[in-house]
Amino acid sequence: MLAPSVERRLAGTVGRLGGESAFEVMARAKELERKGRSVVHLEIGEPDFDTPEHIKRAATEAMERGWTHYVPSAGIHELRETVARHLSRTRNVSLSAENVIVGPGGKPVIWCILSALLNPGDEMIYADPAYPAYASAAGYLGASAVPVPLLESRDFRLDLDALTAKIGPRTKVIVINSPHNPTGGVLTRSDLERIAELAQRHDLLVISDEIYSRNLYDSEFLSIASLPGMLERTIIVDGFSKAYAMTGWRLGYAAMPKEIARAVTLFLNNTVSCTTAFVQMAGIAALTGPDDAVIHMNEEFRKRREVLIGGLNAIPGISCVMPQGAFYAFPNITQITPDEKRLAHFLLEEAGVATLAGTAFGAAGAGYIRLSYANSIENLKLALTRIGEALPKFKG
Repeated sequence: MLAPSVERRLAGTVGRLGGESAFEVMARAKELERKGRSVVHLEIGEPDFDTPEHIKRAATEAMERGWTHYVPSAGIHELRETVARHLSRTRNVSLSAENVIVGPGGKPVIWCILSALLNPGDEMIYADPAYPAYASAAGYLGASAVPVPLLESRDFRLDLDALTAKIGPRTKVIVINSPHNPTGGVLTRSDLERIAELAQRHDLLVISDEIYSRNLYDSEFLSIASLPGMLERTIIVDGFSKAYAMTGWRLGYAAMPKEIARAVTLFLNNTVSCTTAFVQMAGIAALTGPDDAVIHMNEEFRKRREVLIGGLNAIPGISCVMPQGAFYAFPNITQITPDEKRLAHFLLEEAGVATLAGTAFGAAGAGYIRLSYANSIENLKLALTRIGEALPKFKG
């Protein structure tokens, strides 16, 4: 008897999952490096700084004190209290530990939140291009991910008229991400006020991904949760990876109405059980300790932004708007080629510069590539030189 094919063994829902190209490109770049090639890594959103010493020390001391066992699924109470105080202060809201859940990174937190909210047939509106986890989770859950294209002409801010037109009877959630990955766009106060008005008029929840809240260059951060009537219908997602250079620690959190927090905790309980105890203690140190390392890193990102955007705009065929936040450039390459995937592949294989095709983040990313400037100025200049020298050889 013939064995069943692999496809028949897999659940049909697997076909609704998307991947994250950043890790796939990073794997290929590492493979090239093992073969002796030099690669400048601009593909993944990972600060090249080391985690601040007081945070590492807090983790070590916590391990020595025995923080190596199971802890509650929603997170250690002390960290949840610390996060609640931190968000209350920085977002100008009033939250308690009961509003907060902790997870092993922002992505599991997003997945657990959407799992707790979306029924098959529900609609989730989100910006396109976007962090891939939103649409991947919604699709897996049988909900519809409804994109609102971001336009370069609007500095990659949401077209609010287009957003309004997308709201229908099945719309349940709007996802916003400001500062934005992959474009670096930042929503203004008037943008947030319009989204808040729509959410209240149509009784919608807003998931506000604020992981880049510390990576702003020309304005102060404003959370939609602080607007009148929005705290009770907003879920704030944040974490430690970007601001504190803690990508490998896997520590994220979210704040939400208590009833939703209890439901999200069930998904954490059934998937990850809990988040590493001594890592959570390091999170407390990050939020309560000195902030100078975070400020220093952001000032360095500001300098790197100037170098990269200026260098990209000096290369014939490339144009790039100045990102207002996060640490990504999203240059327009349509004068070079209509095939951003082919160009990204060429830059890695031929120039030794790892970038991502804009369509790795959604259909509206066509004609763009994403570069992370979470790398040294020396490496950014090297990447620009390599791109400038390689592009004349590219046959688009």
